[in-house]
Amino acid sequence: MTLPRTPSFRLDGKRALVAGASSGIGLGSAAALGEAGAHVIMAARGQERLGAAVEAMRQAGHSAEALRLDISDVAGMRDAIAPVGPVDVLVNSAGIARHSPALETDPADYDAVMDANVKGAYFLAVGVAHGMVHAGIRGSIVTISSQMAKVGGLDRAVYSASKHAVEGFTKSMAIEWGGHGIRVNTICPTFVVTPLTKQTFDRPERRTWVEEKIKLGRVGEVEDIMGAVVYLASDASALVTGSSLMVDGGWTAE
Repeated sequence: MTLPRTPSFRLDGKRALVAGASSGIGLGSAAALGEAGAHVIMAARGQERLGAAVEAMRQAGHSAEALRLDISDVAGMRDAIAPVGPVDVLVNSAGIARHSPALETDPADYDAVMDANVKGAYFLAVGVAHGMVHAGIRGSIVTISSQMAKVGGLDRAVYSASKHAVEGFTKSMAIEWGGHGIRVNTICPTFVVTPLTKQTFDRPERRTWVEEKIKLGRVGEVEDIMGAVVYLASDASALVTGSSLMVDGGWTAE
């Protein structure tokens, strides 16, 4: 009897583009892909912090380079990624959050969140998919979404709306690009300790709300997301597309 073998989680010889790679979940994603053997193109807006992140990757023995990228500038983004050439993996972790009660939503905040989290994420996926199709690459596109793509939350009407939109276009892209062998998925974390969540954790009543909702009794760390990134980027998830991988400590189990 011949036993089946687990598909490889390795990414040796693959090229991966990670947007939002200079901090938080994006930096963790870049490190995870580098550990798995990929060459990582680390993209972000801030040149100084991005340079430090790339240097840290290289010091750890990973293959990495920097790319200055603002996903909210669609035209500029297209120009920036064109010289990079086709990649095998995209992890889009770039995004912003501006929280307020719905009755107090500032239109400028609404536009900023939608420009980055929806429009930017959409056209970055499209740009990378173009390269995959033309090069015949059976690639993987992963967007860092949120548990708020499945539920609502206090002061999060705009942010939640943006992540619900991400889930919608992910499913449609998965349908359209499946014939090319391109897989499109999201990861939906709970509250993870990053600079983006600092404003929530700095408010004791909000931290209490978060901890009471997470069934495992703790908030997330960047390391909790890294395995999910490698799984969706690798052949281990070869039949997974149009899906959301929940890494939410049981928040949405209710």
